[in-house]
Amino acid sequence: MTEDLDPAAVAASLLTGVGALVRRARQVPTGGGLTMPERTALSLLNRSGPTTSSALARQVQITAQAMGTTLAGLRDRGLVDRGKDPDDGRRVVLTVTEAGRRALEDKRNARTEQITRALTSGAFTPAELAQLAAAAPLLDRLAQAV
Repeated sequence: MTEDLDPAAVAASLLTGVGALVRRARQVPTGGGLTMPERTALSLLNRSGPTTSSALARQVQITAQAMGTTLAGLRDRGLVDRGKDPDDGRRVVLTVTEAGRRALEDKRNARTEQITRALTSGAFTPAELAQLAAAAPLLDRLAQAV
């Protein structure tokens, strides 16, 4: 049966389903009022560690000026700190503050709660929940392979 699966059809189906899930999860309101660009910059900075504004701009493929504006808003709210690069004192590196980490965690927790409510609403059978649980590590592996 699995030999009959068309990888292109599976890819299209996954992109549609996962894309819809991600779009819906991103709409979850939380305190702190982070914009999408702010959440993106804060998440990248949290994952990658201290880095420069221009490096973040390259990662998300936006102008350095646009990233600078985004980061200024995050700094004004105490979510990001500026400091000297230990390897090159002329450069400024940015780091996520504890308040920034809490803001990201609050957003993740709100998303998790939203998905938990959907999974426990009775719309999914125990067998379907088991399938979703089995698929989660595979989706993670797929994300790493892309």
